[in-house]
Amino acid sequence: MHAAGLLPNAAHDKITMRHIGPRAEAETVELTGDEIRAIREKARLSQAVFAHHLKLTVGHVSKLERGSERAKGPTLVLLDVIRRKGIEAIL
Repeated sequence: MHAAGLLPNAAHDKITMRHIGPRAEAETVELTGDEIRAIREKARLSQAVFAHHLKLTVGHVSKLERGSERAKGPTLVLLDVIRRKGIEAIL
């Protein structure tokens, strides 16, 4: 498309890390069990429905809420999105 003149030079150039500049470090969010429970209750969901939307087991949600396990990785990211934007953001 570039050779045919359909794509301008600016759109053709790759965006690389040197174009973006120094990356801003993502904030590390840590949620307590009480905060996770509050997120779920604010969404007015049972543990089973909440687990279904997060693709987790009910037992894992229970452990997160009790604080016997900590949310990490994709689960933590989803919980943070729900905390900031509401459950509708992932539905």
